[in-house]
Amino acid sequence: MTNKLRVGFVGLRRGSGLVRSLAGHPHVEVAALCDLDETALTKLGADFGVSDQQIFTKFDDFVNAAIDIVVIATPIEFHASQAIAALESGKHVLCEQTAAYTLAECEQLVNAVRKTDRVYMMAENYCYFHYIREWKKLIDQNKLGKIFHAEGEYLHEIVDLLIDPVTGKRRWRYPRAPIWYCAHCLGPLLTLMDDRIVRATGVHSGKNIYPGEEGLGFLDMEVGLFQTQKGSTIKILRSQVAPRHHELIFYSLYGTKGFVESGREGGWGGTQGRLYLEGEMSKQAGAQLIDCPTVDPNLPESARKGGHGTSEYYMVRDFITAIEQKAKPPIDVARAIDFTAPGICAHESAMQGGTWIDVPLF
Repeated sequence: MTNKLRVGFVGLRRGSGLVRSLAGHPHVEVAALCDLDETALTKLGADFGVSDQQIFTKFDDFVNAAIDIVVIATPIEFHASQAIAALESGKHVLCEQTAAYTLAECEQLVNAVRKTDRVYMMAENYCYFHYIREWKKLIDQNKLGKIFHAEGEYLHEIVDLLIDPVTGKRRWRYPRAPIWYCAHCLGPLLTLMDDRIVRATGVHSGKNIYPGEEGLGFLDMEVGLFQTQKGSTIKILRSQVAPRHHELIFYSLYGTKGFVESGREGGWGGTQGRLYLEGEMSKQAGAQLIDCPTVDPNLPESARKGGHGTSEYYMVRDFITAIEQKAKPPIDVARAIDFTAPGICAHESAMQGGTWIDVPLF
C-alpha cells in the first residue's frame, strides 16, 4: 500500500493506548492529535512526529483537518455528537464505547452512518480478548449446544474518577449510571451468542456506600435482565463503587450441552475458568479448569501496545480492513447500538421500578 491512512485522535488519556495500537498497523500513520491538555498533546505529538500544525485543542478545527480517520476517546457524553461531526466531514470513525447516552443519540448516529456511507466501528475491545475468541470457536462448533442463558459482571471501583480526591470536583463520570456502561459485558456475550437484546428490565440497590452523593455513578449496584431475539436470557451486574478488590470482569454461558465461565479471582487476565461439555466430560469429575488469557500467545510482544492484552491488535486490524475493503466492520453502528441501547433501557427501567422496556431496533 503506497498511501497510508491518516488517522487523528481526540481524547489522549484513554486514546494514548489506541494511538500506539493504530500506529503499529503498517497501513496507518498518526497525522493529528486533539485534546484540552496541551502537555499531553506536546508529549504524544513528539513521540509520533506530529507537526504543530496538526495539533489541536479545539475539536471543530481538528475534525476538518487533512485526515482519513477520527478515533474518539473523549468522555462518553461527546461520543455521538463527535462521531456524527466526523462522519459528516467525510472521516471514518473508530469510537470508544459506549456509542451514546440516549436513544435519540443512537438514532442520530445510525442515520449519520447511513447518510455518509463512512465506516463506523465501536472500539469494544473486550470482544477481542484471546479467551473470548477461543470460546467463539467452541460455540461455533456447537460444543455447548444452544446458548439459553448468559451472565456478565463488571465490578470496577473508580471513585477517584467520579470525584477528584484532591479538589473534590465532580468529574464527567459522576452522572453515569453503572448499567449504562455495560458494553464490556454485553459486547462479548452477544458476540458469542450471535444475538441481540429485544427487552430489558433493571433494578438498583440505592446508595448505601455513598448515601450523600447525588450522581448516578454512586449507585451501589445496578442489575440488568435482558431477553434476546432468540429467546435466551442475559443478566448483567455493574458497579463503579463497590469495594470489590481485585476488580472483576466475569462471563458465563449456559448451553444445552454444557457451560463455560471465566475465573472469579479478579482482574482482567491470567485467570482460570471452567468448562463442562456433556458427553466429553464425566459428571462425576465435573467441569475442567481452563485458562482465560487476554493475550494471544501466537502474537509478538508488539501486539500488546494497547494495554488490554492483544485485543486492540485484532480490533484495529478489523477496522482498517473494513475501510480498505469497503466492508462492514464486526462492530458496525448497528452492532454498536446492540451493545449500547440495552443498558440505557435497563437504567430507565430501574428508575421506573423495574418495568420491562422494549429495546428499539434502528
